[in-house]
Amino acid sequence: MKLTQPQIQNLYAFTRQHYVEHYDLQTELVDHLANDIESVWQTETNLSFEEARDQAFKKFGVFGFMDVLERRQKAMNKRYLRYLWTELKQWFTFPKLITTLALFFGIYLGLSTIFAKSFLIGLFVIICVFTIYKSIQLKRQFKQRKALSNKKWMLEEIIFKQAGASAIILLTQLPQWYNFSGNIFSYPYIVLGLSIFSTLFCLWMYISFEVIPNKAEQLLNETYPEFCL
Repeated sequence: MKLTQPQIQNLYAFTRQHYVEHYDLQTELVDHLANDIESVWQTETNLSFEEARDQAFKKFGVFGFMDVLERRQKAMNKRYLRYLWTELKQWFTFPKLITTLALFFGIYLGLSTIFAKSFLIGLFVIICVFTIYKSIQLKRQFKQRKALSNKKWMLEEIIFKQAGASAIILLTQLPQWYNFSGNIFSYPYIVLGLSIFSTLFCLWMYISFEVIPNKAEQLLNETYPEFCL
């Protein structure tokens, strides 16, 4: 016995009732539940749809869909990190390598002056302002996209919200830069290390807030063939 369309829609509602908000994971779970229900009906034809559905749901254990949700989140976070890494590597090949070197030497020269501490604080204040501005902008874009499609996709949410978490990290760590002793900038290796870190951090922020969100349509279509905004 095959499930009817109203029964399929019932399964979507059932997954939402069990705290599964993302449409991609809902679809995966609905497909799994539908197959299990049809298997149950092959041996127990007298069961109602709701009884067969509840029996299929019991296979997910005490925590229900939570384990599946956690695994999917980990998988999508790994995918997102791969996108970050792929984009970052491009900044170390021509012609983007020229921009990367210019950024590095600009930071290195700034940290090699007597105003090194002020330069470093100023740099991170600029990044902090940038992250707050872009976080607000991306959050607004995500709301508009959700209203347009009326669906939540896990990777889409990561793309438009993950970068914003870096703003919180930066805000909590920024005061520590004021505790630096001015003497540390007299050590070339420390200046070199801070320059490399700051360069990578700037690239990471730019990729997170600008590059990947601008490629959201392409990445989502590659991940979800059924995706259409």
